[in-house]
Amino acid sequence: MERTELEWLDHLVSCHDKVKADLKRLDSYYEGTQPLSYMAPELERELSESVRQVVINWPRLVVDAIEERLDVTGFRFPGEAQADEELWRIWQANDLDEQSQQGHLDALVMKRSYVVVGTNEADKTTPIITVESALDMYAEHDPRTRKVAAAVKRWCEGEGKDEVEHATLYLPNATIWYLKEDDQWIQDPAYPRDDHNLGVVLVEVLANRPRLKKRNGVSELADVIPLSDAACKIATDMMISAEYHATPRRVAFGFGEEDFVDEHGRKISAWSRIAGRIWATEKNRKDHGADVVQFPEADLKNFHSTINQLAELVASLIGMPPHFMGRSTANPASADAIRSSESRLVKRAERKQGAWGGTWERVMRLVLLVRDGKANAEARSLETIWRDASTPTVAQAADAAVKKKQAGIVPLRQTREDLGYTQAQIARMEEQDERDAQSAMRRITGGDVTPLFGTKDPPEPVPDDVLPEASSGNAA
Repeated sequence: MERTELEWLDHLVSCHDKVKADLKRLDSYYEGTQPLSYMAPELERELSESVRQVVINWPRLVVDAIEERLDVTGFRFPGEAQADEELWRIWQANDLDEQSQQGHLDALVMKRSYVVVGTNEADKTTPIITVESALDMYAEHDPRTRKVAAAVKRWCEGEGKDEVEHATLYLPNATIWYLKEDDQWIQDPAYPRDDHNLGVVLVEVLANRPRLKKRNGVSELADVIPLSDAACKIATDMMISAEYHATPRRVAFGFGEEDFVDEHGRKISAWSRIAGRIWATEKNRKDHGADVVQFPEADLKNFHSTINQLAELVASLIGMPPHFMGRSTANPASADAIRSSESRLVKRAERKQGAWGGTWERVMRLVLLVRDGKANAEARSLETIWRDASTPTVAQAADAAVKKKQAGIVPLRQTREDLGYTQAQIARMEEQDERDAQSAMRRITGGDVTPLFGTKDPPEPVPDDVLPEASSGNAA
C-alpha cells in the first residue's frame, strides 16, 4: 500500500522523534556536556556546590583522530588520468570542503548525516548541495533496492509564540515544503513544490559503519562511552579526594549539632564543617570528653593508575597509538614505531574512505542528473579521490614517490598525487612545466623548432605506369 504525501510526512516525523533523544545523547558526549554517571545521588547533592564534574573528553579525541584523515580532493571519470574540473567546480561552489568535513564528523558521532541535492534557480549549471545533521533529517530505505525511499528535513523559525515548525519532504518525483499551523501540516506558500520527476530521492545518507540490519549506521562512540563515563567518574572522585587531601577529614567526639553554627548562630552544612579551617568550642577533653581526630590524607596514585588503565582500554578498542592517549615512555619512539602503531587507525580511516567514497559518488551522480535532466552513463564508474590517510614524513613520501617514477611504475601526475598535492596545484604545476619546456626550446632554437628536427624530405614522385595498375587493383 502506497502512502500519500502527508502520510509519508507524518510517518517520517514520527520515526525521527523516536531517535532524536539517542542522537542528542551521543552529541552531548562529543561536546563534553554529558551527565555524570556512577556517582551516588546523595553524594552529588551534598557536593554540588563545591565539586563539578571532571570531563575527560575521550569521545572527541577518538572522533577527531579519524575525521582528520578524511579529506576529499576530487572526482575522476573512468579512463581519465586526472580529476574532473567541472565536478570539482560544483564541489567548491557549494563549500563542500568545509561541509563534507562536518558531515563526516556528525556521521562518526551520531551514526549518520545526510547530503541533499537541489535545483539552483540562480545558476542552472551549479546544483545546490547541502550537508545536514541527523538531528534535523531522517530517511527511510526501500527494503528491495536499499535506496532512499523518502526523507524529511525539519527546522524551526522564530521563538516562543512566534515559533513556526517547517519541514521538507523528499520523494522520488517531488520535493515539497510544509509548515505547521494549528498542529496541521500545510504546504508552505513561500516555496512552490518542485515536481522534478527524476524518479529518485535527491538525498544520500553518510552512514557510519552500516550493517545489513542497521542501514542507518552505528556511532563510533558506542565502545568508548562506557569507558569515558568510568574515567569521568574516577577523575571527579579524584578531585573530591583532593579536597580531603587539602582539608584532611576529622572525626569529632563529644559534640552535637548545636556546636556547628556560624557567627550568627545559624546551622552550617556538613561540608562547611568538614572544610572549616579553625574549630573553636568551649568543650574540652577532660570535662566533656570532647576530642578531634584527623584521618591520614588520601593517596591519589590509585586514581592515576585507574585512569591510565582505562586509557589503554580505549586505545586498544579504537586502534589508536598510545601517545594519542597521553601515554609516553622515557625513550621516544622511532618514526617506524610510530607509523606501525598507527596502522590500525589508518586502516579504519581507509575503510571510511571506501564506504563514504561511494556515497559521495552517488551524490555527484545526482548532481549531474539534476543539472542535465538525465543520467550520465560514465558517472556510474565515478571515482572519489581522497588524501592519503597515513602520516608518513615528507622525506619518506618524496623518496618513495620519486623511486616509483624513476622505475617507470607511475607517471609524473600520479607521483604528484601521491605526494599529497591537490588537483588545482597539480594543474598549475603542469602549466608551469609546459611554459618551462617552451622557454627551453626557444632558447635552444632561437624561436625556430626546425633545427631540432630538420626539414622534411619531399615525397617521392609516383611513376606514371603505376597509377593504372593501382587503379585496376582497387577496382578488383
